Amino acid sequence: MLITHEFSEAIYKQAFQAQIDDYYVTPLQHDHLLYRLDFIKDYKEKHEQHRQLTKNKNLYPIDWKKRTFDIIAASLGLLITSPLLLISIFAIWAESGFKGKVYYTSKRFGQFKIFDFYKLRTMYLDADKHLQELKKNNQYAKMLIGIDEDMECPRCAQLPDGQYCSQLLSYGDKVICEYWYLEKKKRRDEATFIKIKDDPRITKVGKILRKTSIDELPQLINVLKGDMSIVGNRPLPLYEANLLTTDEYSKRFSAPAGITGLWQVKLRGKKGMMSEEERKKLDNNYAEHHSFWGDILLILKTIPAMFQKEDV
Repeated sequence: MLITHEFSEAIYKQAFQAQIDDYYVTPLQHDHLLYRLDFIKDYKEKHEQHRQLTKNKNLYPIDWKKRTFDIIAASLGLLITSPLLLISIFAIWAESGFKGKVYYTSKRFGQFKIFDFYKLRTMYLDADKHLQELKKNNQYAKMLIGIDEDMECPRCAQLPDGQYCSQLLSYGDKVICEYWYLEKKKRRDEATFIKIKDDPRITKVGKILRKTSIDELPQLINVLKGDMSIVGNRPLPLYEANLLTTDEYSKRFSAPAGITGLWQVKLRGKKGMMSEEERKKLDNNYAEHHSFWGDILLILKTIPAMFQKEDV
């Protein structure tokens, strides 16, 4: 940490290049300085923990029994469901006027790697054009506790006048502490996770495929490739995975990515909506306690859960 008697842009740039953790100009409150030192120490410890977790990703190999079961189950699954897949593919293509792809791929992140994630297409061909206008119906965003732009930092409010819980930043035409700026940014980022109830972009065929989970059958190919397991934590879109790697919920990536998992079985058929906090906790719970026989039990519970109503 660098402390000077007056602000200098040249010194500020040099400090940044030298990877100085923080830069302060006197006068400086003693309590404020101690709070900031504790904050930086805590942040660096968490950052190092995450770095080591990512570096040591090979410490979490898939159990051979689980991998053997995955290969056998995925192979049999594709063989048994191939007639159903062919019928579904024809229905998707026919509904779209025999145009466009019947499947889609997206980049997903699971167990510390990025891979192509396969599903049958359940939306109209021009669905992406309507995404922005539908964000207002985002069911997870509505559950977030909003922060008024004019609301003051609750931590700073507990300190004497002139003292702040963290370094001050220029935020538009206002000055805001770093903690409150990051908190606001976190809330905005969380709200970008799109999960729309009764999504109008879904086709008639797509609704049937989603209700019966037929649209997820191509993920058996992901299982054969070793990208995923039959049971595990759902692989995440890259932007959502990036949010989780910055907090304590990153441990969910120590478990294999899977087609079905703990939170799908427990809450998919419930009325209402599942909060992000609930889902994160269930993912962490699976990562900490999963076992081969536990996976078998989840598979048995998945079958009735697939036919319970929730249009997500």
